[in-house]
Amino acid sequence: MRDKWKNKIIFGDCQNMKELEDNSIHLVVTSPPYFNAPFDYPGLFESYDQFIELIRNTGRELKRVLDEGRIAAFVVDDTLIKGRKYPVVADVTKIFIEEGFKYREKIVWLKPEGYIRISRRSGVLLQHPYPMYYYPDNLQESILIFQNGDFNYKIIPREIKEESKVDIDTFQKEKWYLNVWNITNVLPINNRLEKGIAAFPDEIPYRLIKLFSYKGETVLDPFMGSGTTLKVASELGRKCVGYEIDLELLDIVKEKLKINQPALFREEAEFKVIIREDTKHLRTQLQEKVKNKGMISVPHFIPE
Repeated sequence: MRDKWKNKIIFGDCQNMKELEDNSIHLVVTSPPYFNAPFDYPGLFESYDQFIELIRNTGRELKRVLDEGRIAAFVVDDTLIKGRKYPVVADVTKIFIEEGFKYREKIVWLKPEGYIRISRRSGVLLQHPYPMYYYPDNLQESILIFQNGDFNYKIIPREIKEESKVDIDTFQKEKWYLNVWNITNVLPINNRLEKGIAAFPDEIPYRLIKLFSYKGETVLDPFMGSGTTLKVASELGRKCVGYEIDLELLDIVKEKLKINQPALFREEAEFKVIIREDTKHLRTQLQEKVKNKGMISVPHFIPE
């Protein structure tokens, strides 16, 4: 008999995941909006405290819906705004520990040196080659790994373990065994599907899903964006659920996940789309702010 499960796309605030039962999720892979980042989310939050409240409320819901011993992986980075650095990585870690998660690991996502999205802050020292003018260019983000208690390895049937086996050749060749992952980021090409969205590359959820879930299990992305995590999870034989507050991303998500498109020779995953009353319209407004603000991110004050 065919499984009646339908993957869920829920447009609504992930601070309330009322559609999900307790302990129903086996893995979380996500990247929350970068706090008021000039390139993606200028002015999205009224204050840093509002951003922190979002992370805490989401963390509390994830503690409820995540199964015992399972992993929540957050791709985050500190944010620089007008010369002030906000300690997002430290604060997210602190919040999840306070909400009862175990801090299991931090993986550094290292991007290619040839591409620096944020303006080259190191140029300040080239203009002023003296002490105290040093501002390094950022090439990394953090992948924080939190665990909801202890995992019982004995509950997974042997056949499921074998079906979900990690390819050791890939593991070694691509150096998954290190806590620094060299992965090319999604480039800001004007005609790409995710234009104006801070999407991470498929390779990040691919590795995390392979390393921390079994086939047939359910993967959740509470900050779904364009749907990258759901796309990869479906391709890897996992069920998936995504939350996204910005209703303007609906068509992009549908296109990425090939919803309502001819299946042809592939097996089409079934998706149920739920649109709640607490959605917002954000993308057009944010893109306009980015355009008006200009692509500038340098120290706010540099003395002569």
